[in-house]
Amino acid sequence: MHRKLPPLPHLTHLSASSSAAAAATATAASWPPPSRLPPPVPLRDLLAHRLPHPRPPSPPAPHPHADILLLLRRHGDAISPERLHVELFKRGLDDDLFLANHLVNSYAKGARLAAARRVFDEMPERNAVSWTCLVSGYVLQGLDDEALRMFRSMLREVEPGCRPTSFTFGTVLRACQDGGPDRLGFATQVHGLVSKTEYASNTTVCNALISMYGSCAVGPPILAQRVFAGTPVRDLITWNALMSVYAKKGDVISTFTLFMDMQRDDSSIQLRPTEHTFGSLITATSLSSCSSGVLDQVFVRVLKSGCSSDLYVASALVSAFARHGLLDDAKDIFLSLKERNAVTLNGLMVGLVKQHCGEESVAIFMGMRDSVAVNADTYVVLLSAIAEYSVSEEGLRKGREVHGHMLRTGITDMKIAVSNGLVNMYAKCGAIDDASKVFQLMETSDRISWNTIISALDQNDNCEEAIMHYCLMRRGCIPSNFAAISSLSSCASLRLLAAGQQVHCDAVKWGLDLDTSVSNALVKMYGECGAMSECWKIFNSMTEQDEVSWNSMLGVMASSQAPVSETVEVFSNMMRGGLIPNKTNMEL
Repeated sequence: MHRKLPPLPHLTHLSASSSAAAAATATAASWPPPSRLPPPVPLRDLLAHRLPHPRPPSPPAPHPHADILLLLRRHGDAISPERLHVELFKRGLDDDLFLANHLVNSYAKGARLAAARRVFDEMPERNAVSWTCLVSGYVLQGLDDEALRMFRSMLREVEPGCRPTSFTFGTVLRACQDGGPDRLGFATQVHGLVSKTEYASNTTVCNALISMYGSCAVGPPILAQRVFAGTPVRDLITWNALMSVYAKKGDVISTFTLFMDMQRDDSSIQLRPTEHTFGSLITATSLSSCSSGVLDQVFVRVLKSGCSSDLYVASALVSAFARHGLLDDAKDIFLSLKERNAVTLNGLMVGLVKQHCGEESVAIFMGMRDSVAVNADTYVVLLSAIAEYSVSEEGLRKGREVHGHMLRTGITDMKIAVSNGLVNMYAKCGAIDDASKVFQLMETSDRISWNTIISALDQNDNCEEAIMHYCLMRRGCIPSNFAAISSLSSCASLRLLAAGQQVHCDAVKWGLDLDTSVSNALVKMYGECGAMSECWKIFNSMTEQDEVSWNSMLGVMASSQAPVSETVEVFSNMMRGGLIPNKTNMEL
């Protein structure tokens, strides 16, 4: 039986095959004639006539000290700087720039700044990383003045590789931020330098500028807002930085408005609230006069986000509930935490102090100090709690005990805030001589130090010394509104018109007269000194007149034996302004 053959291909296929064959024939016809072809090569000679091919690239030679580099890459933070230093010295690698920078950084992170500086000084070559590692080490250890001195030295370097980087600027701005208003001048110069570099629009640097201006600039955060508006690319840290600035000033409306703007931001970056975002919202509610209902709403949002177990958020919640007088809620959150640290303990103690529960705050410290690693800030809060004791003699006794403990453990040398707390504690307990001795023994002082001692001297009727300390403060520190208010009070008590006018000039120069409390103190000072025309001028020029303003004016008129008709007219104007008479102005 014959197998059936497949059908023949269609005619078009045949024509296509014929076309292909014709094309091949035409191609073959175009070849050169055999006489022009190279002679055939015998197979045995093929190897002799092989074409040269490029050899594959050989692997790069290993670094002569690749083992050290690999060790640093894998276990860099776990290697002690001393071990690394010895190994580099034995191999003669202490001049290697990369390894020397790593060694400086390791010493600086481990608080071995003397060793880090020694390695830095012995380096034959330095770059921006070398300088930045040392500057960052000083900032981490709270030696901001030394960090800024190193930055100035860095700017004097002529090598192109030593120009500050974005990380350098961020570190220096952090040092300025820690210094507060006293560093505003230098920080502004750094900002000017940044604006001349390619880092003017760098998001990291802009974030540092926002935080710095929020801490250094006095009054409304106009400069921080300006930097925020000029940041081309805003990340979550940018929003959190400005939110934190608003929160620390107790501006709850601006904080929540910015939070809602962040939620509506149409950038490509997804901005979800973090623990720092919620921390700012909670801090704003605790430092403002808003109702506890706003705090409850934030608390619900925190619970939904899953951030309630975060120690930073929990510490803010504890402090906020305690500040609002919800002490049971604050204690419940504190006790429900599986892990507590110094920040959590400080938050509860601060809240209790704000509610004038100093004795309970001290009791909590005594019960938790063995289970929680307290820090210097804990002792600052503790001193504030002791100052709130209902019996000043008992508070003074406990304060001296704590002072002795801090001297034995060296805590007084850790932060200026501890010494400031001691001055405040002794002043509140009536021991003004002890407060003055602590202030005189301080190696360095900041604006808070001067504010504390000037206010303490004024409140303890040492008015001449208060004015003298204000004059000393002016020589190296910009006066604050608190120092101006206390100094004006002392001038009013002593009827020193010339000294009060000098304080008034300082207030105008530094913009302190825009503060309502400073204006109230000026009204009282001019009135007590008998300069009623200046007193009226200050009172009428005030943009905002609160209850203290009217009471000050009525008190001045009563003490100056002003006509009854004028006093009644001022009282009527106060009532027309919406203020309700109270016991103070009725007695006047």
